[in-house]
Amino acid sequence: MARSILVIAERAEATMTDHVEIEQKFDVDEDFERPDFGALPGVTAAAPVVYRLAATYFDTPGDRLAANKITLRRRTGGTDEGWHLKLPAADGNRQELHEPLGDSADEVPERFASRVAEVTGGRPLAPIAQLDTERTVVTLTRDGHAVAEVADDKVTARRLNGAPEGDAGRPLRWREVEVEVPEPEPELQQAAADLLQAAGARPSGEASKLGRLLSS
Repeated sequence: MARSILVIAERAEATMTDHVEIEQKFDVDEDFERPDFGALPGVTAAAPVVYRLAATYFDTPGDRLAANKITLRRRTGGTDEGWHLKLPAADGNRQELHEPLGDSADEVPERFASRVAEVTGGRPLAPIAQLDTERTVVTLTRDGHAVAEVADDKVTARRLNGAPEGDAGRPLRWREVEVEVPEPEPELQQAAADLLQAAGARPSGEASKLGRLLSS
């Protein structure tokens, strides 16, 4: 199965909105106070912008996508609303493919369905979880160009099926911070991590929000 995942990733044809996701994730307490990212060397921090995101995650019976570190969702709100497919990529990062929202909230785009066909094995894809997020974004720029985005997320997540008995629909809430860069910048990434950890953030043990929900 692992070989199939690699084949899927290698065959992905990049579009204007497809990219490799390079991010660091941190767990924070509910009362965490964001540090001043303008204190990072060589960058300017924009004023925080708040978005409200609603995402429905799709998988097969038995969660074949999640078992193979693949995420498929339809998300509204924010600057990149639409369908997102995340596939394993090199160096522990993920390749993220995008498609527009379309007319149907339940019909997975054909490009995405075909990408994961070797993993799903013909099993149907259906909603398995709902995640609602209040996201506060701080964009870091250098010479007028965005070099990093810090997202402070307050998440409410629910399983739609397959939950342990008595847990179906019960919400799980947490807060996390992500630092994403369009291109690797080791010095900036390390400086941002140091600043967050000095403020009380902790490196996350979960690779994705869905993974946190499913493992709870």
